[in-house]
Amino acid sequence: MPQWRRTGYMGSNIITSMAYMKGLWMECVWNSAGIYQCEIHRSTLALPQDMQAARALMTLSCISSILATALSSLGMECTRCIHRSPAKCALAVTGGGCFLTAGLLCLTAVSWTSSEVIRNFSNPVMPDGMKYEIGQAVYIGFISSAFSITGGVVLCLACGQAEKRFPYLTESIDAFQPPAPEYQPPAVVCKDNHTPSRCSASSSGYRLSDYV
Repeated sequence: MPQWRRTGYMGSNIITSMAYMKGLWMECVWNSAGIYQCEIHRSTLALPQDMQAARALMTLSCISSILATALSSLGMECTRCIHRSPAKCALAVTGGGCFLTAGLLCLTAVSWTSSEVIRNFSNPVMPDGMKYEIGQAVYIGFISSAFSITGGVVLCLACGQAEKRFPYLTESIDAFQPPAPEYQPPAVVCKDNHTPSRCSASSSGYRLSDYV
């Protein structure tokens, strides 16, 4: 999306035949006929410092968002993967942390770009033809970073209370362990070549000593 910066209409004549837009990866020219002509940035080092930083920050933010989506999906209770396991809560918390990281990285990139655009726009020395305004991509970045940060906070707080709401998550490991066998005293064996003693039993199951 190249609309990170767009030309500002300065002066008395606001009707122009061409408009310029500059993004992180390309810059485009739009004419009054509705035709876009875009060109990819050939050199990264030729870009301003804020755009180089925004490139790196947005790349890391996208990677963190993809990782957060995968981990959060595995950690949700509605998924069957790692069902009834304490690891689901840990995965959800990790996904929430990745969402927070992605939101903060995106917020840093769009805030830095906005600051540079406003500073250059307010510079009286810079010619009017070189001044840019904040583009639509920056506003979308602010909104997406707010959603990412909010989602990360909700995930972390919700999983922090998982033990109270779902106690079986912490007891699931013990539930699968077999119970310990009951203790049974060893049986007394009586030899046949001795006279009946106290350990002898009648055919009915009672001891002979009970009748003495």
